[in-house]
Amino acid sequence: MKNKKLIIFDLDGTLALSKSAMDADMSVLLGELLRTRMVAVISGGSLAQFQKQFLGSLNAAPELLKNLYLFPTCGAAFYRYEEASGAWQCVYTEALSPDEKVRAGLAFTQAFRDLNHKHPETLYGDVLEDRGTQVTFSALGQRAPLPLKAAWDPDSKKRLRIAEAVQKYIPDLEVRIGGTTSIDVTRPGVDKAYGIKKMEEYLGVTKPEMLFVGDAIFPGGNDYPPKAMGVDCVPVENPDDTKGLIRTLLVA
Repeated sequence: MKNKKLIIFDLDGTLALSKSAMDADMSVLLGELLRTRMVAVISGGSLAQFQKQFLGSLNAAPELLKNLYLFPTCGAAFYRYEEASGAWQCVYTEALSPDEKVRAGLAFTQAFRDLNHKHPETLYGDVLEDRGTQVTFSALGQRAPLPLKAAWDPDSKKRLRIAEAVQKYIPDLEVRIGGTTSIDVTRPGVDKAYGIKKMEEYLGVTKPEMLFVGDAIFPGGNDYPPKAMGVDCVPVENPDDTKGLIRTLLVA
């Protein structure tokens, strides 16, 4: 592990519980890791979700943030810290067009009809969310309690079935499961492998120098693309597993 220059983390289920802020221990560990390694965070969440769930809890000195790189919406956008302004600057973004967003929403509506899918009577926020670079379906709503989310589709079969039905209506876009109860729609090829390629391009780090950490590194999971493209990966089940890995990295 001492040869890995860039450590890449998923967010939900890896650095923090789904849609929850990082805890204090994780924040401190990441702050220490930034002293010796480059760190990237890539997730299906929007930049606003990164700010709420990750940056708002991060315990790191401002001068260390130059080693931190943010890739929201599965790498469809890239933000890096600018010391002079003290702000996060957008390096690139692959936004969906208004037409693509409308067609994605209609595809979900048709797929729900085809599958006779009914939303739960109680929803916690929007079921469909426009994240700029992707459209995201959240089965129970964006703010659903963690126990309900964990119980809704533990084996991912429900979402895989819905995603397959949606894909038929928007073959020019990419549909894949993400998070705990979500399905993401992006432009073709914009997934975490796309983000990895951008890291190679912008950060000058090769794949052998990278280590990816995620909780969905399995075929069909939104953390699988880095593994499929040959990046060394460490699967975790929860943030506590990730803390153990970071401690190992700090020792290495």
